[in-house]
Amino acid sequence: MSLTHLSFYSTFALSSLGLAFHRTHLISALLCLESMMLSMYIALSLWPVENQATSFSLLPVLMLAFSACEAGTGLAMLVASTRTHGSDHLHNLNLLQC
Repeated sequence: MSLTHLSFYSTFALSSLGLAFHRTHLISALLCLESMMLSMYIALSLWPVENQATSFSLLPVLMLAFSACEAGTGLAMLVASTRTHGSDHLHNLNLLQC
């Protein structure tokens, strides 16, 4: 395993651990999700270069589009929850009360 693969795997693992253990604010959960998407985007961008495969060169662009949609949806949820509940604490959000 090369150093670049180790850095991408560790970045993804640390951001997933951050998502699992630091779930107090919605903005911190969104930042962890974005760091996971960023590490996946960089890994998918370097994968066709390492394998000399041009057929997978569109995959990082598709991943970036999904990441932008996820970020927009997350920020919309953040604004909506802040307006209705007054804060972005995740313990205030309960899906059973909707």
